[in-house]
Formats: sequence, structure tokens, C-alpha cells
Amino acid sequence: MNAISLKISQLLSNKILNINPVAAMGIIRNCSFKNIYSQENLYPNSKSQLFTPTFVPDPNEKFSGYIPVEKLKITYSRSSGPGGQNVDKSNTKVDLRFNVKDATWISEDIKEKLLIKEHNRINKDGYLVIKSDLTRYQIMNVADALEKLRAMIRRTITPVKVVDPESEELQRKRKIKAARERIYEKRMRSQIKKDRNVNLD
Repeated sequence: MNAISLKISQLLSNKILNINPVAAMGIIRNCSFKNIYSQENLYPNSKSQLFTPTFVPDPNEKFSGYIPVEKLKITYSRSSGPGGQNVDKSNTKVDLRFNVKDATWISEDIKEKLLIKEHNRINKDGYLVIKSDLTRYQIMNVADALEKLRAMIRRTITPVKVVDPESEELQRKRKIKAARERIYEKRMRSQIKKDRNVNLD
């Protein structure tokens, strides 16, 4: 700490300067030594203020992607598979569940479709269960489980694509053509192998 920052800290301790302590720390930090690799030198025009964005879901959208974490039941347990001693010590596996019928953050239409499409993931108590042990980090597994839930909900609200008869016929012809080409290449390869065999008789 240099002489200027030392003097400022002394004035603050004696309550001579009536300055906010957070602002005073910023003054002291600006007066103190900075490495050539500091953020201010590497990124001179960057804004290093950390803030938490406030999200307000749009009531007109069916699903905006916002999932209120406080309305989910998230439990942690030991993860399976390789990972050394850390696997035996840390709870990284995530079990995310919520009651589909009681969920107030999704519409009734989405609830009905989830109950039909994801019936294999819903237990007898009506809880939709999502598990994740993709990584060895708890927070990343929570993010993965939430992304799985988002993908599930988006699949339910995506309209089913109706294939017209012309496109269906075109797909059928392409499949037949691909099968014929595959068989032709197979026969050509078989013939090349036969030609390599030399009859010594």
C-alpha cells in the first residue's frame, strides 16, 4: 500500500472523511499497485460490475424458458462411475423433481401434454423425475437437469409436423435408391475380392 492509500485509510479510521466504505475501497484500490496483467490494463473499456438480472416471464408466451428453482425439489447424492476418491466424498449427482399437476409455473395445456408424453418419467405420486450425473460438479449437473426439463417442455409445445403425400413418396423413393446403391457397392466389392483370388490349379 503506498502513501496515498495509507493516508486515506487513516482518515477513514478517524472518521474525518464522510465517504461510503465501498467507494473508499475503490479509491484505495485505484491508488495501489496494479499488475500489468490486471483487468484494467488488459480490458480498459470493460465494465466489471457484477449484477443479478431480474427476469419477468412474458404471460403471453406458452413457455419462455424460465424455471423457478424454488418450486422444484432438488436432492444430491453420490455419483456412480470412475472419478477417484472425490466420488466417495462429494454429492454431485442431481435428482430434480416436481409435481406436474400442482405446478403453477406452466400452463394446463403443457401439463396435460407432459403427463402423456413423459409418462415413463413420472412416478406414482405424480412427480416428474430428472437425474443428471454428467459432470463431477454439482452446479453443472443442476444446469444440465434444468436444460433437460426445458427441452422436455419445448418438445411438448412444438407442433407435430404433418408430412404431405408428395414428400412421403419422395422419401420412399430416396430410401429405395439408397438401398439399391448400397447393394450395388457391396456386390462390386465382393467381385473385387473374388478377382484377387488366384487359382493355382
